[in-house]
Amino acid sequence: MKFKLCSQFFFSRSYFLFITLIFCCGAQAQLCSGSLGDPVVNITFGTGYNPGPPLSAATTNYHYVTDACPVNGFYTLLNKGVECNYGWHVLQSDHTGNANGYFMLVDASFEPSVFYLDTVKNLCANTTYEFAAWMLNMKYVSQGTRPNITFSIETESGQILQTYNSGDIPVEQTVVWKQYGFYFTTPVNVSGIVLRMTNNAPGGDGNDLALDDITFRPCGQLINASVQGYTNNTIDVCEGNNNSYTFNATVAAGYLSPVYQWQLSTDKGTTWNDLAGATDFTYQRQPSAGGNYWYRFTVAEATAAGIKTCRIASSQVIINVHPIPIVDAGPDRHIVIGNPVILNGKADGEQLAYSWSPNNNINDITKLTPVVSPLHDIAYILSARSLYGCSNADSVLVKVVTGIFIPTAFTPNGDGKNDEWKIPFLDPAYEATVSVFNRYGQLVYHATNDIISWDGRLHGVLQSSGTYVYTIHFKTNKLILKGTVTIIK
Repeated sequence: MKFKLCSQFFFSRSYFLFITLIFCCGAQAQLCSGSLGDPVVNITFGTGYNPGPPLSAATTNYHYVTDACPVNGFYTLLNKGVECNYGWHVLQSDHTGNANGYFMLVDASFEPSVFYLDTVKNLCANTTYEFAAWMLNMKYVSQGTRPNITFSIETESGQILQTYNSGDIPVEQTVVWKQYGFYFTTPVNVSGIVLRMTNNAPGGDGNDLALDDITFRPCGQLINASVQGYTNNTIDVCEGNNNSYTFNATVAAGYLSPVYQWQLSTDKGTTWNDLAGATDFTYQRQPSAGGNYWYRFTVAEATAAGIKTCRIASSQVIINVHPIPIVDAGPDRHIVIGNPVILNGKADGEQLAYSWSPNNNINDITKLTPVVSPLHDIAYILSARSLYGCSNADSVLVKVVTGIFIPTAFTPNGDGKNDEWKIPFLDPAYEATVSVFNRYGQLVYHATNDIISWDGRLHGVLQSSGTYVYTIHFKTNKLILKGTVTIIK
């Protein structure tokens, strides 16, 4: 089958130098209309600072330059362009919009010539492949030569399998990357091909290209994957959800002896792994821990079933298991009758909305200042709900007291009774600093804005029996309390 295509691209197996895409003399490029497999070649040019490093080409007369404005017969690798020549686009990023992603900028040579020649190996015989890339004519004015490329696909023995001519690649008034490509079928017993790119137009004024994201992928009949009972192939659930989901696959006619396999990716499609025993059109997905789970259905002819690069894949079915919010309403509080208290709740999760209940005396969505009633204690609940409906809650008890009780003695003898000196109703809201001194004036205990709990030790050493002096400084009202506490052994 022969297609009339336009420009194309070139690449090499591990490295590449140049590529042209297919434009079609005003017609649409012949991209795969079915389903695609994983790229055998996937050239993104990488990321980094300007300029990018030179590429290791197969056979080419083009030369690398660090200048952001290459001249005829040269190329460079950039993540952002500059204003080089009149009528050139100034690119702010690569095709994907990645601020650090490289694209290749090429200024064609003066004389038409074969500017790229390379061999691609390890292909599957009798398999259709799509060769595609994203390209932009760097000229946005009509003056000047437009790129014109002939692309030839040959066997390693020299037999021509397919040729395409781009015609004149059109001018774009704005920076609009477009994907162009074509597809062809490898003959039986052929696993390697030669790619030959010929520049038909002279350089000098025009014939300048920007190239990015070049792929070489197997193409096959359409494969669909879906979730039974759902119209959307992306489902968001919360951790603890016990629902199972049934995936269904449909495969268009055209495969001679197909072998089926469901696959799973837990890194958003970067790597895929076969699911053991999942070789039917239906797959039952069981509940799991939090994470992103991508599924797809693959098809390969039986003769190449063990070669993953020969497989054709469906679109993804995605199950996102979102975490339950972590909510902390704070420690229980003690407050003297008639005083307010500020509760500082915290929550961690995905795009959360918060609420307190009961909502009386609330002055902020994450803080509240209840006027404490002397009649009863109050339990406040902080609730958090994510954008995906995952929710959690925590409570804090505000205990109303008539005053602050300071114990005058304790017995740190390890019997589990009165082993620590505690001031139970000294709430952190008072911002108090507590200091304890021995009879020589040595500081043996110190705490600021914290729960008071002294075990009678200094640097791990139990202090002797006797009377100690304490001071309590209240930051909020400058009040100072003094007294004594006795260690009894």
